[in-house]
Amino acid sequence: MNTSTRLYALTFRDVRTYMFSFLFIAGNILLPQLCHLVPQGGPTLLPIYFFTLIGAYKFGLRVGLLTAVLSPVLNSILFGMPAPAVLPVLLVKSILLALAASVVARHSQKVTLLSLLSVILFYQLAGTAFEWAWCGDFTLAMQDFRIGIPGLLLQWFGGYLMLKALNRG
Repeated sequence: MNTSTRLYALTFRDVRTYMFSFLFIAGNILLPQLCHLVPQGGPTLLPIYFFTLIGAYKFGLRVGLLTAVLSPVLNSILFGMPAPAVLPVLLVKSILLALAASVVARHSQKVTLLSLLSVILFYQLAGTAFEWAWCGDFTLAMQDFRIGIPGLLLQWFGGYLMLKALNRG
């Protein structure tokens, strides 16, 4: 499936960078709160990454990085989740996601299921390697692949549908 779309690379001087970042950060705060109403909803659905993927893919690296860094930090400060002990790993994964999404979008100039899958696999594999090095526990590092498959699928197919919907607007 292939959808040509208008993708942006907003600068830090553009007020839209902060406006879109604010919206995606709000989404990354609200979606995890909804998911945490379900037992194991956070680790299973991986909601903190969803709007980082959308923001970075559609609006570029700067929106992606602002969303990737501020979403987990604000969630941790406001709600205690993620716990401060896991915040470094989550931040690395979020930043990897923003970098990968913005690079793939810039180079492909379109939204495809394959391009989104490549972004998700890259940030998860690189993030898992970092987490394994950080905590020294391979089983813990593999958690997103062990129980987070629904969240990865949500990012893949939900991200595709969201980007497609944003293209119509």
